[in-house]
Amino acid sequence: MSKPVIGIIMGSQSDLRIMKEAAEILEELKIAHEVTVVSAHRTPNRLVDYATTARTKGLKAVIAGAGGAAHLPGMIASLTSLPVIGVPIKSSNSIDGWDSVLSILQMPAGVPVATVALDGARNAGILAAQILGSSDKAIARRLDAFKKSLQQKVESVARKMESTGWRDLV
Repeated sequence: MSKPVIGIIMGSQSDLRIMKEAAEILEELKIAHEVTVVSAHRTPNRLVDYATTARTKGLKAVIAGAGGAAHLPGMIASLTSLPVIGVPIKSSNSIDGWDSVLSILQMPAGVPVATVALDGARNAGILAAQILGSSDKAIARRLDAFKKSLQQKVESVARKMESTGWRDLV
């Protein structure tokens, strides 16, 4: 694959169970990306280095997943002008995930973080692709095909449900 244009980072290895979904959809859409761990609390120097060099490395957006206090997405956003997409993760140290959602969602003016649903890494990957697709026609075409496939899946289920009844689908 070519040089990464999307960075996928997470606060700890345990977040990979969720964040792999962002990588998987980017692979499906043929978008080069990198995946690593950058802890806001345990490796603050690594965080600063990652955020301040992301653009020069060729990244065009960063997907940052974090649980608990979830400082990672906001800290990255405070150090780069690249779009940052936050993925709140329901983790063992979270309050049913709400602390993570609110920590990422409630950013101060001037430091926006696009926020997806709790454990919503797949949507974060799609959103990152859409950001790139706004100026890259090849990515836009792949996204159009992806969206069309979603439509076709729903229409196929609807036809089956209408012809055989809903009980066959449960």
